[in-house]
Amino acid sequence: MASPALVLDGVSKRYGARLAVDGLSLEARGGEILGLLGPNGAGKTTTVGIATGLLTADEGRVEIAGAGPPSSSAARRRLGVAPQALALYESLTGRENLVLFASLYGLEGAARRERVDAALRFVSLADRAGDRVSSYSGGMKRRLNLAAAVVHDPEVVLLDEPTVGVDPQSRNLVLENVLALRDRGRAIVYTTHYMEEAERLCDRVAIVDHGRLLALGTVPDLLAAHGGPGALVASTPAGEVRVVTGDPLGELNRLAASGPVRSFRVERARLEDVFLHLTGRRLRD
Repeated sequence: MASPALVLDGVSKRYGARLAVDGLSLEARGGEILGLLGPNGAGKTTTVGIATGLLTADEGRVEIAGAGPPSSSAARRRLGVAPQALALYESLTGRENLVLFASLYGLEGAARRERVDAALRFVSLADRAGDRVSSYSGGMKRRLNLAAAVVHDPEVVLLDEPTVGVDPQSRNLVLENVLALRDRGRAIVYTTHYMEEAERLCDRVAIVDHGRLLALGTVPDLLAAHGGPGALVASTPAGEVRVVTGDPLGELNRLAASGPVRSFRVERARLEDVFLHLTGRRLRD
């Protein structure tokens, strides 16, 4: 198994009396998408800030691709970040934005042109590269935001809500881009509130709340441990019957023995059920 490309070891961060991150330990490996899920105020943004070096942990250790903490320039060159708040200059063209970001990572000349061209092709914006970003749609801006995160070909990519507010076509392309990055061996940390995205993309999912890690594992493992038994829903002459059961076939046979069953379906637990079970149903504003 590959060595971890991103390590957070016992990381804590306080804001006055509030403990935003509480002894959090996580690892992301090359060729893996690690989902980071949690309610509003769970500590996700603070965790991403610590991982990128925008914030300094009060306790614990962060290491990026074996190059040290994010305070090290060598480590930062191995890290790409697509923040939820778009990090783009709207008065510049798409290409000019990427040239700027590539230059900040030390790329020059032919190497910079090649990486900028590759990043534009990667997010399907090569035909709009000469247009000002102010003329882009929301989906195009999200895709350029992703291109800016990977223009220097980093080993570790942090994506914070990368599909917020985009149309279905752009969203699908971003998700395909993320899978392509994983297939290239990149380590990806992916924060989202969209459970179906996490189910589709993530090799492992970390659920956090109040700055603490509540659960970590593959989606099937989390469903088995925290998802509950599921339910059988059957239509009978007396009406619809819903039975929570771990044995839907056996329950269906028992129902059929007592009368006709017109139709049925099995409702299995989803990642959203796990999330709500672990973090609660109380609104977080």
